[in-house]
Amino acid sequence: MIEAPARHGRIADESAAVLRGRDIVCFSHDWNGDPLSKTHLMRLLARDNRVLWVNSIGYRTPTVSRADASRAFRKLAAATRPIRAVEPNLFVLSPLAVPVYDRKAVRILNRYWLRFQVRLAMRRLGFRRPINWVFNPAAAVVAGALGEETIIYHCVDEYSAFTGVSAAAMLELEAHLLRLADLVVVSADRLLQSKAPFNARTVLVRHGVDFDHFRKALDPGMQVPARIAGLPRPVIGFFGLIADWVDVDLMAEVAARHPHGSLVVLGKTTTDVSKLSRLPNVHLLGRIPYTDLPAYCKGFDLALMPFRINELTLNANPLKVREYLAAGLPVVSTAIPEVEELGCCRIGVGREGFLGEVEAALADPGPRIERSELMRHESWGARLDEIRLHLATSGTRGSL
Repeated sequence: MIEAPARHGRIADESAAVLRGRDIVCFSHDWNGDPLSKTHLMRLLARDNRVLWVNSIGYRTPTVSRADASRAFRKLAAATRPIRAVEPNLFVLSPLAVPVYDRKAVRILNRYWLRFQVRLAMRRLGFRRPINWVFNPAAAVVAGALGEETIIYHCVDEYSAFTGVSAAAMLELEAHLLRLADLVVVSADRLLQSKAPFNARTVLVRHGVDFDHFRKALDPGMQVPARIAGLPRPVIGFFGLIADWVDVDLMAEVAARHPHGSLVVLGKTTTDVSKLSRLPNVHLLGRIPYTDLPAYCKGFDLALMPFRINELTLNANPLKVREYLAAGLPVVSTAIPEVEELGCCRIGVGREGFLGEVEAALADPGPRIERSELMRHESWGARLDEIRLHLATSGTRGSL
């Protein structure tokens, strides 16, 4: 009669001890980029472990564009610097690699060259029996060659669907990594369906949110930045990377439907935004420090999640949606499955459907405590606890 509760208690005790006092190697995006799921999780893990963060080794074939050339020079410059301690227990390595994955010879070169660079950094830090936590599937070229005790593949996107990626090469690399991993964590249900056939130890852990940070939008003392404080209302906002998966045309339609209001767009731009820049009520303010986002949210009446519908976005779980909600904002999104799953956003199907939902959402504008409270239990700490529990019960090799 007491066996099940006793077992539950034992598992809870075991999961509480998981991922503590360990060395973790994390292959991710560049540390100086905007905080993403990887950043939040590794910062939490660095409280109880040591983390070697390996800056992006790329997964998209470079072009001859000025942007790619500039990035290459930055990578070369960063590689000349030693390991950097950026936060307590968190160290950053900027390795060199050739981001070409559809040629066997280059893959072999990357395997040996990356292995040398990462193992040298591990020796300097005194890392032993590390956990290899892979967010970038291109790191499959070196996974299993670092003396790691455990491999975790944390899949947050359908990487083969990114523009400029060799889909066949990426799928081949990822399939190898999926079969090799002791645990596969995915952030969306569609990813679960496509990755689980490769590895029975595949689990769904959706994204969390930095709740306390974005909740600051509701603090009475929080000041709306001067750049938007005097803009005509309603102020309709967006923040995040403006890339080819963002429907710029749809955003322009929203601005055109509200000529007496304002559309504020925050974030780095990597796609053509001329349709926005020519509109007088659109304010393209560029990348804003993460620390300042709650203040901007306080000045928004409504937040947009205008992703195009394609294979990439259908597999996405956009962080910004939970961040908008934690700030108390009403959200209008295109029909992205993981946003629909949340059940607390307005979903616009098609152009007119989206524009209609914007009109409806503006009936209850601005940050509201009730909306923010919906995200209180969606913290990154809660998500890490889920991962700990999966590790404690998954039968991964070694003692975590």
